[in-house]
Amino acid sequence: MQEKIAKLIEWLQNQVKNAGLNGAIVGISGGIDSAVVAHLIKRAFPEHSLGLIMPCKSNPKDQEDALKVVKSCNIDYMVIDLTETHETLFHAIQKNIQAKNDWNEEAARLGDANTRARLRMTTLYAVANNYRYMVVGTDNAAEWYTGYFTKYGDGGVDLVPLVHFTKGEVREMAKILGVPDEIINKAPSAGLWEGQTDENEMGTTYDMIDRFLKGEEIPEKDKEIIEALNRRSEHKRNLAAAPPKF
Repeated sequence: MQEKIAKLIEWLQNQVKNAGLNGAIVGISGGIDSAVVAHLIKRAFPEHSLGLIMPCKSNPKDQEDALKVVKSCNIDYMVIDLTETHETLFHAIQKNIQAKNDWNEEAARLGDANTRARLRMTTLYAVANNYRYMVVGTDNAAEWYTGYFTKYGDGGVDLVPLVHFTKGEVREMAKILGVPDEIINKAPSAGLWEGQTDENEMGTTYDMIDRFLKGEEIPEKDKEIIEALNRRSEHKRNLAAAPPKF
């Protein structure tokens, strides 16, 4: 894993150099994946890396954890609260759809959460533009395969250094890099709503997804869930679909 970390750091450096840019930025959520990426970009670009903490109707504990990550790798950081921006935007959307009597209350929770993810992406790119940085994503192999990310939200990035690493490998990497234990042991959550966890939402566990990706035998029920998630999310892993030339 030490060798893989060294290769990842070199890869990040080469990607930024080849793009003619200065460094890298990551959104720090307080979770393990963004913590690992923060450590990686700080090592790759000691003077040109930035962590962005973007609370948006968030649990205050997440910001506390994000600040612990900042301290653990000594990365430069900024806090931009998007709560008011999100409320203004989503209220305007809701008001206009309700005026047409088309508001779907069942879909609203996910629409609200995805809008937050896309606001964070917009914010990351606006800040990245100022510093001439590349935006680094945090999706691991399990999230990428199952599509557990918001299209054009946390999936809207320039680089995905963790995309070939299982959740277990990310934990191993985190220990080597010096991510705080409480972040490593925290229940994975996108912080979309109160009590939300990744595994409850997916209907299976990261351990099962990791085993599936490694070709190991898992219960049929979990296999069916994972394969269905992969099929439904195929569009997220591709560029916008284009027709053939007529």
